[in-house]
Amino acid sequence: MPRMLDVSDEVRSEIGDDEADRLLGGDRAPDSYECTSCRTPGDAHVEPTSTVLFVGEETAVLAFAHARCIPSQVVPVSEEQLAGAVRSISQSRPGGPDLTAPAPAPTPPPAAAPPGPDPTQPTAPGQAAILGITCGLVLHGKVGHASLVVEPTGPVGRPGSTSGEDEFLDLLQDAGFQPVTDLDETPDQLPGWSVLVAMGKLHAILQPAAAGGSTGWWQAHQPLQVTDAWRMAASQLSEVTMYAVPAGMVGRQPREDLLRQALERAVALGQVVSASLPLAGT
Repeated sequence: MPRMLDVSDEVRSEIGDDEADRLLGGDRAPDSYECTSCRTPGDAHVEPTSTVLFVGEETAVLAFAHARCIPSQVVPVSEEQLAGAVRSISQSRPGGPDLTAPAPAPTPPPAAAPPGPDPTQPTAPGQAAILGITCGLVLHGKVGHASLVVEPTGPVGRPGSTSGEDEFLDLLQDAGFQPVTDLDETPDQLPGWSVLVAMGKLHAILQPAAAGGSTGWWQAHQPLQVTDAWRMAASQLSEVTMYAVPAGMVGRQPREDLLRQALERAVALGQVVSASLPLAGT
């Protein structure tokens, strides 16, 4: 029985036509696998399956995922994250990872400043704002949406600004995020932005790159574990709602009901912007 396998053009260009053809022919593709996104079993014989190539500085690892969870794509990661991917894939499949090969040299970042704020932008002499991320389910009506609340540790100014004025929400609105007036409403999707969840963990929030494609707006130093309920909601809707607030507005809330209450207070003050970001994508 043929496998329902998708090898995207960008994956093919990295692994070569011969390896791609062997995968499509079934020589190198598994019958069953653990989805690198939702971590549940998959069967390439009965459901569409994506090839996902994790590329580090020197090595690359090929994994598999439900097509409904993540499209076939190349995912740049650090060597430390790639080592974690190898361990994860090896534990879930006795034969180990399907491909370990030299990776191409990393592409230098675009020279243009990103449309979103730079987390390393100085906010005061000797200080820098760091973006904190809180994951939780936020109800839109009766439907729980996988959500991220992004809150910097201090004021975020425009590149080159030394005034200390907080322009975090203004920067995000310039990039297309919209003010929130009702938490029950699902915001529109923001073109070019996406949320990368792989190996069952949150890796990055991606934004459009000046030279085309995507680049990291926020990237976890270590991938963040998310709950099964959060991952399932994100997978079912194929999107994540991102909320952003100024420093000190919401804080770290230990429960989702408290997170919602804090968001509602911030909405009442007009201090929340949001957008729906597609799950994964490059």
